[in-house]
Amino acid sequence: MAENLISYEPATGTELWRGPLSNVAAEVAAAHAAWPQWAARPLTERIALVEHFAEIVRARHEEMAVLIARETGKPLWETRTEVDAVINKVVISIQAYAERTPEREVAAAAGQRTWVRHKPHGVMAVLGPYNFPAHLPNGHIIPALIAGNSIVFKPSEKTPATGAYLVECLHAAGIPKDVVRLVIGSAEEGRALVAHPHVEGILFTGSARTGIALNRQFADQPGKMLALEMGGNNPIIVWDADDIEAAAAVVVQSAYLSAGQRCTAASRLIVRKGQEGPLVDAICALMDRIIIDGPFANPAPFMGPVIDGRTAEGLLASFAALEAKGGRLIRPLTALHKGLPFLSPALIDMTDATDRPDEELFGPVLQMIRVADFEAAIREANATAYGLAASLLGGTEIQFNQAWAQLRAGVINWNRPTNGAPSAAPFGGLGLSGNHRPSAYYAADYCAYPVVSVEGDAVSGSISTGLRPIG
Repeated sequence: MAENLISYEPATGTELWRGPLSNVAAEVAAAHAAWPQWAARPLTERIALVEHFAEIVRARHEEMAVLIARETGKPLWETRTEVDAVINKVVISIQAYAERTPEREVAAAAGQRTWVRHKPHGVMAVLGPYNFPAHLPNGHIIPALIAGNSIVFKPSEKTPATGAYLVECLHAAGIPKDVVRLVIGSAEEGRALVAHPHVEGILFTGSARTGIALNRQFADQPGKMLALEMGGNNPIIVWDADDIEAAAAVVVQSAYLSAGQRCTAASRLIVRKGQEGPLVDAICALMDRIIIDGPFANPAPFMGPVIDGRTAEGLLASFAALEAKGGRLIRPLTALHKGLPFLSPALIDMTDATDRPDEELFGPVLQMIRVADFEAAIREANATAYGLAASLLGGTEIQFNQAWAQLRAGVINWNRPTNGAPSAAPFGGLGLSGNHRPSAYYAADYCAYPVVSVEGDAVSGSISTGLRPIG
């Protein structure tokens, strides 16, 4: 009997779903056989099928939202917005493909023309995360399908039910079953998938550690398309903000939405030394009001649990290490329910700590650092190997322009949260956050490659220099 992968509901601990581990070689073989015919179909047909997929998801909106809520523990109101993003991704991807990868004539001369057209890569492996188990992989899958690629999708081993449901919706829309294949499994299946010789592209969303391993694995295979969307150690600078209450609300949203399980979550709060008191008081007042509960609770919670007990234990250990390094506790990270991964939001002052770790704590933990001036705030914001998101709350237009010019990040906001990036714009980072393959609107760029053709009406050629005379 095949070994099963089991998914449990974080908020209750009950079994949600189980399914057998996949035969990776068989799934890739099916996708490899199917992609030439899929790529040969007219673009209009591929677009019509992904538009039908959006209609299928719209009809199943609540069913999908409930499933994501059960499997991730996120509040139902939040998973409904995730389903909205899955639907909206289709229109955005169609527009992006037309804008980023059009067939166009770039030059013409007597008797010849130069054209740019785009080809799909072939079989693309999509490795999805657990925090947005439908929206984020869908953000790779839909652009890749429009471009003419086939897909082998491995969802996170922590959210396989949502991954299976997403594939079911794609097949229900009429997209051939062998064009989108599903791999159920853990790290072993993931390694087998990305290493398969018929996989021409790896579209990955997840941790920096795994992304670095993928980058090393394919260092000697430059022909593989590798799009890495990784994590962040994201700064939010609050500087002379006029409305302290509003600034506190943005900080709380940036740090604790989705229980801090967003790659764009604010990890470090940078403030002017000696003036942080009112802001900290306002943040703490909001933190103390946050409702932490299961996804279907009434009143609706602001945040639910983290994904599982192992993650919760790791976060508690990491927070204890911050205290041991000299962090001054403002609000502790606390386990709220024995046996279930509910954690309280935490705030700790790390200004005087020694050896602050530069790592992504994927949970509801915010570290505060006090600095003397705005230049020091910029330096502190850049004191990381990551480079995904950053935000300035307050400040002047001149200071924002300075921050924009000097901050190393792919998303730099002003008076807005670090999270909630728009799908109609490119999304990605640098350093340990990505490899300059931004997703969202720019996903079209890595789903097809440009081919330049110089074309003439007839063969013509002559050599006028460097030949010996005839005879």
